[in-house]
Amino acid sequence: MFKNINPTQTKAWKKLEIHFSKTKSVHLKQLFQENKNRKAEFSLSLEQLQFDFSKNRITDKTLELLVELAHETGLKEAIDSLFQGEKINTTENRAVLHTALREFKDNKLKIEGASVYQEINNARQKIKSFTEKVISGKWKGATGKPITDIVNIGIGGSDLGPKMVVEALDFYSNHLRTHFISNIDGDATHQILKRINPETTLFIVVSKTFSTIETLTNAKTCKNWLLNKLSEEAIEKHFVAVSTNTDAVKNFGINPTNTFPMWNWVGGRFSMWSSVGISIALAIGYDNFEKFLKGANAADTHFKQTAFDKNIPVIMALLSVWYTNFFGITGEAILPYAESLNKLVAYLQQLFMESNGKSVDRNGEKIAYQTGNIIFGSTGSNAQHSFMQHIHQGTQLIPVDFIGFKKSLFGDQKHHDILMANYKAQSEALQQGKTKEAVYLDMKFNGNTNQINKLIPYKVFEGNRVSNIFLFDNLTPFNLGLLIALYEHKVFVQGVLWNINSFDQFGVELGKEMAANS
Repeated sequence: MFKNINPTQTKAWKKLEIHFSKTKSVHLKQLFQENKNRKAEFSLSLEQLQFDFSKNRITDKTLELLVELAHETGLKEAIDSLFQGEKINTTENRAVLHTALREFKDNKLKIEGASVYQEINNARQKIKSFTEKVISGKWKGATGKPITDIVNIGIGGSDLGPKMVVEALDFYSNHLRTHFISNIDGDATHQILKRINPETTLFIVVSKTFSTIETLTNAKTCKNWLLNKLSEEAIEKHFVAVSTNTDAVKNFGINPTNTFPMWNWVGGRFSMWSSVGISIALAIGYDNFEKFLKGANAADTHFKQTAFDKNIPVIMALLSVWYTNFFGITGEAILPYAESLNKLVAYLQQLFMESNGKSVDRNGEKIAYQTGNIIFGSTGSNAQHSFMQHIHQGTQLIPVDFIGFKKSLFGDQKHHDILMANYKAQSEALQQGKTKEAVYLDMKFNGNTNQINKLIPYKVFEGNRVSNIFLFDNLTPFNLGLLIALYEHKVFVQGVLWNINSFDQFGVELGKEMAANS
């Protein structure tokens, strides 16, 4: 189990404070000049991913001390506890086993006497059989017509993850049109209902307890809309559920055989790898859904088996702790250079801020150090026309993750070359900046001699802004699964080092409770 150590009281933390005082002003230009092999030495690969963290304000000594902190706070033991199914979500007395959802070998784990692998495998086979029937047209609506539209009704982890993946992997989609209803805003619900045909629509109601007010309200609205056109018996052919509450599902009118399982040992924001991802399997086919799972499993294996100084998610988390607790940053930006990943940032925002937005440690004590950051971002190159000004010349240091792909899915090389030129230039510009001398020469060359002295202060870039580079061959279900799982493990490592529980979310509940009582 976890050691529950205040990180600021460790020997490694004290060493890092001394190290920071000596190195905080060192410029990245100097680090690259002193080590011509810096990029190679601060780069790692995993499957098709190349991860370059050379543009960070760290040295070999920094990484050594951060790894020492990881060991001293018991990260190895915590990772073992995660994969062994121990109840590491102590406030809710639950195991945390989203990693088991993408395991394809029997891990021998048992929860309350039941084989975890067997339950997951049974659910997978049910998803496979069901999605193949719907996609092939064998599953018919009440009037005998095949399904053309899928509507996922859920909120939070029952919506955002599947929505993000379906949009991200649209290149791999089939003929089914997929829609998502989450917000309690009725206008949004009716806007979707306006575009679909009740005879050819399948609704998936996703709610662990089948009591979430937003989800049930939207589901009842959709049910009433359907019954205005079709008979009560039609519900069986047009509604399925993902839930643990089979009685409530049955009372709603959904056939229990059309209910897919959820488990208490999977948190909502980590659940799209389970039956919650059935909308993904319907949109891209079960085979691609399995590739998505296997990509995540590759990240799990790497995380579980690799030494910390070569472990990508561990390094991602250690860098975040370095900047958060020593440089005092409060925000991190994520910039995917692929428009299809438009919802990735919102998904990761939920993952990080719901998990690590905590001010009480695992001992129940108030925390005196910073945990968590504001996660924000957008797709490149859109981001370059909005908040990148702040990152380049603002007063705050904001680490950036650049996510890119070597190849275009549709083979439009002209567009892709321009996109990737921006992807590479932004990280280099953040690192290098632009000196007074360079600004002066540029303005003189362009004939702006009358404006030089006035404009130089505004056109100077200090540089020394930090970033990570994630570069894949192309956007595939496997690669997307791998990327998301790496971020999940970064969240976990942060939580271990900050001595917080990353798997409860009581802050989500308070507003809902007050709304219910108003």
